[in-house]
Order: sequence, then C-alpha cells, then structure tokens
Amino acid sequence: MASPISANRAELLAIATSVANEKLIDKSIVIEAMEEAIQKSARNRYGAENDIRAKLDPRTGDLRLWRVVEVVEEVEDYFKQVDLKAAQKLDANAKIGDFIVDPLPPVDLGRIDAQSAKQVIFQKVRDAERERQFEEFKDRAGELVTGVIKSVEFGHVIVNLGRAEGVIRRDQQIPREVARVGERVRAWIMKVERQNRGPQIFLSRAHPEFMKKLFAQEVPEIYDNIIEIKAAARDPGSRAKIGVISRDSSIDPVGACVGMKGSRVQAVVQEMQGEKIDIIPWSEDTATFVVNALQPATVSRVVIDEEESRIEVVVPDDQLSLAIGRRGQNVRLASQLTGSQIDIMTEQEASEKRQKEFAERSKMFEEELDVDETLSQLLVAEGFSELEEVAYIELAELATIEGFDEELAEELQSRATEALDRREEAARAARRELGVEDALAELPHLTEAMLVTLGKAGIKTLDDLADLATDELIAKKRIEQRRRDGSAPPRRSARDEDKGGVLGEYGLSDEQGNEIIMAARAHWFEDEPAAEEAADADSSQ
Repeated sequence: MASPISANRAELLAIATSVANEKLIDKSIVIEAMEEAIQKSARNRYGAENDIRAKLDPRTGDLRLWRVVEVVEEVEDYFKQVDLKAAQKLDANAKIGDFIVDPLPPVDLGRIDAQSAKQVIFQKVRDAERERQFEEFKDRAGELVTGVIKSVEFGHVIVNLGRAEGVIRRDQQIPREVARVGERVRAWIMKVERQNRGPQIFLSRAHPEFMKKLFAQEVPEIYDNIIEIKAAARDPGSRAKIGVISRDSSIDPVGACVGMKGSRVQAVVQEMQGEKIDIIPWSEDTATFVVNALQPATVSRVVIDEEESRIEVVVPDDQLSLAIGRRGQNVRLASQLTGSQIDIMTEQEASEKRQKEFAERSKMFEEELDVDETLSQLLVAEGFSELEEVAYIELAELATIEGFDEELAEELQSRATEALDRREEAARAARRELGVEDALAELPHLTEAMLVTLGKAGIKTLDDLADLATDELIAKKRIEQRRRDGSAPPRRSARDEDKGGVLGEYGLSDEQGNEIIMAARAHWFEDEPAAEEAADADSSQ
C-alpha cells in the first residue's frame, strides 16, 4: 500500500475503494482509518502534544491537515493554546475561550511514518472486518452451514465459511471421522461469541440438533412443519434416536422420515458417518413413549415417579441385555429422549424389590405402631408406606378399610402421631448433639431430620447454610449407568453419577430451596443498617 500522505488524491481514493471491496466493509470505515493514520503520523512529525486533525474528502481525495488550539489570556501550553493577538491573525472574530483551527501544510512523511500509518489502517480495517463478521453470524446460531476444511489444529477442525471461519472442537466431532484439508463439510452453528481475537463461531457435528437439521433438509414434511421432531438423542458415530409426530393424521411420521426404500434416512446416516438411527413415534403418554424409546426391546411394565422424574421399566429376563444395549447405550439414549431417569430391571428383580419393600414397610409399621404382623401387612397392602400417611389421612377413609372400624382407625392415627413425635424428639436430640444451631430450626420447610442431615454435612450455622447455592442444598442425586458384566451387582439407571444436594433425598422443590436459602441470608441484611449506624457514629466523633 502506498504511503497515505505521499500518495496523490486519486491513489488515496483508489486505495480506500480497493480495501473496502476486498474486505467487504464500508468505504467510510477505510477513509476514517486513513484519517486516523495520517493524524498519528502528523503528530510524530509536529509533536505528539499537538491536537492534530486530518480530513480526507471521500469524493475528491483532497486532504486537509490542521491543529486545534484554544484562545486564552495567558498561554501555559504552547502546543494547545494561543493568546488572543495571535489567534486573531488566524481568525479575526476569535475571542477568549474559542477553539480555532491552525492550518498545517501537507508533509511528505518518511518510510517509517508511512509504515506506522499502514499498521494503523490495517488494524482499523481488521477490527471493522471482525465486527462485520460478528454482525453477519451473531443471529445465525442454530443454522446448518457448509464450509471447506482449512486446517486441523490440535484436533480442532478450522472451517472456512466464506466470509468467516468456524471451529469444530474435538468434542463436537463425530468420533473416528477423518477431517481432510480441502474437503467440504456440513455443521450446525452452536453459538457465536465476540472475543478479543475476533468473532468465534463454534460448530458441531455431534449435537442432536445437527441430526434434526439434516432431517429437515431431507424430509419436506419436517421443513413444512407437518411433521415435528419432538425429541432427539445421539451417541455420535454409533447410534441415535428421534421421536417424531405428525400434525396430519393421514401422514405416517416414521414412514415419511424413512422415505422410499429408506432413501431419506440413509442420506442422513451417510452424512453422520454410518450412525444408526431409530425413528420412534412420539406420544404424549410418557409410558407409551418410554416403551417406544426402548425398542427393539419388549417392555412388560412401566412405573413412573413424577416427583423424582424417574421411570422404572420391567422387562422379561431374556430382554434385559437388549433393553440395556451395548455399554448401556439403548437405555441411555432412551433416557435422553424422554428426559427422565430410566431404571431397567427384570421380572424377577422387580418381584424381589417389591417383596423387600413390602417386608421393610410392614416391619416399620409393626414396630412404630406396636401392632401385629397381620395388621401392618394390611396397611402396606392398602398402599400406606409412611407414618405420615396414616397420621394425616381422613379418619373416615382409614375406617373404610376392610376389617377396620372407627375406633381402630382413631387408635392407629393416635399411635402414628405419637411415633412421629418420638422421631422428631430423637432427631432434635441428635441435631443438638451435632451442634446445629436452634436458629436453623426456625427456617421454613426444614424438619429435625433434615437438620440432622445438615449437621452431618458440617452445616451448623445460618452462615454455613446461607453460603450454599440452591442446587447445592436440594439437587437430587443421580447414579451411574452401568452395564451388567457378571462381576458386580447391576446398577442400571440412565444418568451419570451426581453427588446431588445435601438435602437431595427429601424431595424439596426449587421454590422451597430458594425460600430456605433466602431466610438463612436474612440476618446479613439486618446487620447492614447496624454496621452503617456504627460507622456514622465513629465518623461523627
């Protein structure tokens, strides 16, 4: 690039037009960059202390250079001030306090100044180009794009998208897929971020949304919103599941996605490097959808726990390995598809579990209510599992159980209430022994049993509890998905291991958790006025 100062007017305009066209940015930005570069170079020549301005006419290429000075009575800064007499030589109407223009002659800068000016222009143009790229892509997150692989750096694939570059990080690539420089590649835009080094466009080929966008391209009914993909889950490079539903009863959503002789789904499979795709009819009935999601396994029974967001699925003994899948893949994908934790067990295991729970609950009622085995088993058979259910149920409802009368129902409720009081007193004693403050017992939603749990976790004061986030207090625990290998007891829930919150086992809601945390923090705000009053008293003395 020629020196912005020494170049003639035509050259300056030609340079500005060429750079603007090449970088796809507004010509005025290049003109502004040139003016800034000229100002910087002129300050190097006339002195950095001067307030020098430059103006390049975008139509004619005329360059004006001047120094701005303030009119004062007595000059203190000779670079930026001028007295009234000298000022009136430049402008007859000048008066004290005015800022006037002192024209400067054009200068022919040397090689070093010209190089410095180039750097300023390049930096300004680069910043404008980055801003243009960000503005172009900031609203395109969620789109499918096609680019050319430019390079592979530390396992991350750099993709040329035309006017910008995107990156497919290693964890967003399809495993075992080989990226070759120069090849065309399709990817889904995860997010676009503005960073110091320019806009960062993060792409993905492993995200379930990538698969959904591919189906939208191959299946016109999805593009036209006749068929909707309600849920999708992937084990990239291996297997995937999608749940689909049709808004038109005459159109089969599964058949439409498969296509004639499988042509549509095969096009998606090829793009995803042979990833097998199960297309499942979506259903509003959770149990039905779970049964569909676990295909090709046969399901005997589904038990849903909405409070815990868990689903217990019972399968025949010969269907267990098929339901779990290789390395737990089938149940894991079904869990992701349904958004619930799925536990798989055989008929025998389910029977053993029911028998164990029945025996444990019967034993608890027998001991806590001081009744015989027959009566305790009758309570469990009627669906009672906790003392609270017996203590607080409507007396008339309890009395309607076969073999019960109102007198027996009253006696049972009285014994259940007494048992709960004993538990509460025992928990209170244990809590105090652990050193948990009484102030915690006054907080909403916390029982003595919960306070014992907090004490065992080292949370014994209001400040200890106030320092927790809501998730740290109430998040439910999740257990690891494992495949039965014959060497260890099976643990087959479908989520990764999660420590959960301190009180995760008690089923508190987010709203209750927030109320507990805010109540624990209330004393912080009560202390602030007292501290401010003390500070005011100290300052007045």
